[in-house]
Amino acid sequence: MSISKEILINVTPQEIRVAILENGMLNELYIERSRSRGLVGNVYKGKVVRVLPGMEAAFVEIGMDKAAFLHVSDVTQKNTQNTSSDNNGNGFKPTPISHMLHEGQDILVQVIKDPIGTKGARLTTNITIPSRYLVFMPNSNNIGVSSRIEGEDERNRLRELLTSQESLNIDAGYILRTAAEVASQESIQSDISYLNRLWDKINTDFIRQETSIVVHKDLPLYLRVLRDMVDEGLEKIRVDSKETFNSMIEFASSYVPEVAELLEHYPGERPIFDLHGVEDEIQKGLEQKVHLKSGGYLIIDQTEAMTTIDVNTGGFVGTRNLEETIFKTNLEAAQSIVRQLRLRNLGGIVILDFIDMVEEEHKRQVVRALEKALERDHTRTYVCDVSPLGLIEMTRKRTRESLEHVLCAVCPTCEGRGSIKSAETVCYELFREILREARQFDAKELLVLASQEVVDILVDEESAGIAELADFIGIPIKFQVEGMFTQEQYEIVIL
Repeated sequence: MSISKEILINVTPQEIRVAILENGMLNELYIERSRSRGLVGNVYKGKVVRVLPGMEAAFVEIGMDKAAFLHVSDVTQKNTQNTSSDNNGNGFKPTPISHMLHEGQDILVQVIKDPIGTKGARLTTNITIPSRYLVFMPNSNNIGVSSRIEGEDERNRLRELLTSQESLNIDAGYILRTAAEVASQESIQSDISYLNRLWDKINTDFIRQETSIVVHKDLPLYLRVLRDMVDEGLEKIRVDSKETFNSMIEFASSYVPEVAELLEHYPGERPIFDLHGVEDEIQKGLEQKVHLKSGGYLIIDQTEAMTTIDVNTGGFVGTRNLEETIFKTNLEAAQSIVRQLRLRNLGGIVILDFIDMVEEEHKRQVVRALEKALERDHTRTYVCDVSPLGLIEMTRKRTRESLEHVLCAVCPTCEGRGSIKSAETVCYELFREILREARQFDAKELLVLASQEVVDILVDEESAGIAELADFIGIPIKFQVEGMFTQEQYEIVIL
């Protein structure tokens, strides 16, 4: 089944939003805000502030609030082998990070993962600079071809096309991107020249600039669309800002002329996202429950450690037997799960709890359906087979915040727990706290400040208990509603 793809770009002074629609359905959403642009792809002149041999890692200052993290596996030393023989001569082992970096050292690094939660950005010294058809790797000398380009003859042809270019940097590495499959020799040559000039500028700025400063910023989101998101099946790129549209036309004419004809300015009064139902889908992407067409549903729980997705039959009763009903629900759920992973940008460890299936062939088909749907996901994923507990474990590379973390903040009432103590529980806590206060202080009267819900229970259902408690401690107890308190908050004032 062919996929019809369309990209919508909504531009405001505060943020740019890019929606990717496949067959009219929102599958991916990218948001870039003027106050908090993503860092992935930016190159910095950093300074090593701490080397941790026990973790084989270092912290590097790049001008952010938090020092960025650099693991030894992301440190490359061009033209040197990062291995060394052990003391007994028994083969090789990785070079310790303390032998590669030292505190106070200036180093050229690139962000590969945005700061997420309490963690700082993650860095690499293996710089990669993408263009339309190539990815330039100055610290490598390999030539690779995108895995999406199939056929050994075509892969060999592209390698020969690249190596025949006169301006090719023989001391660097290149990857031919999927778009290179239809690129002309002149286009490849133009990309090489552009990447060479850019790399020379980065090196010059590294020498001249102070530390903890960006020496190369990746393109803004609306231009990255032209460079990275144009592939087979794309029919239109619609932009609702005339100024942004003109900038994209200018960029496309210089670097990706074949894409210019796909660009279209949307001048309508009705918001472009409303016209295509994108705003409604964004709201649904923040909900815990996702309804399936069959009547089943998914429950998605996102935590810091992992994301869990539970599949339920709901109102789907099927037409034949229970096993067939479960199988059809799981097949539909596999498609929906992949869409939700992409839309919500869920990364890290993901646990999928499909409805238990008896037949092994059904289990295999569900896994195959999941893997097939994931082929359209540009983010790297890894899927395990069904576990003995009936779960499917998978990972999805996380480079930026999820949709929920971008658009939402932690609930100030429950502080992210998802629940609060019941009013009854708070009442009984108050009983115990009143006893402590009465024994600790010489009070003539106690005033309890609490929320409306708690005070209502205290003066109604628990009025007898309050009277007994007041007699027991020999101090009158008064209550006052504090409108600014949450249900869990209370205060006991000594009078």
